[in-house]
Amino acid sequence: MPFDGRLLAGISVLAAVVQTKSFARAADTLGITASGVSRAVARLEARVGVRLFDRTTRSVALTDEGRRFYEQVAPLLAGIEDAASTASKSARYASTSIRISRA
Repeated sequence: MPFDGRLLAGISVLAAVVQTKSFARAADTLGITASGVSRAVARLEARVGVRLFDRTTRSVALTDEGRRFYEQVAPLLAGIEDAASTASKSARYASTSIRISRA
């Protein structure tokens, strides 16, 4: 199965909602609209085939399936962030220039 970048984007939105405990705060964190967060979560739920959140006008909470899913993907997201950070640091060291002059 080819990699679907939208799945990773949806998981990132899921993580933001879990961390902020709010679609609106997740939207602010991500720089998108609350309806954009809602649509991303709906697409992710359709993709994985389970309801991830119990939502009311006043609260949002993971379902049991959502909690299990998040517990599995959270370490993977952290690994991706670590890999990106390591690559970024490596690129900084690799781009340092050295001058050698003859005496």
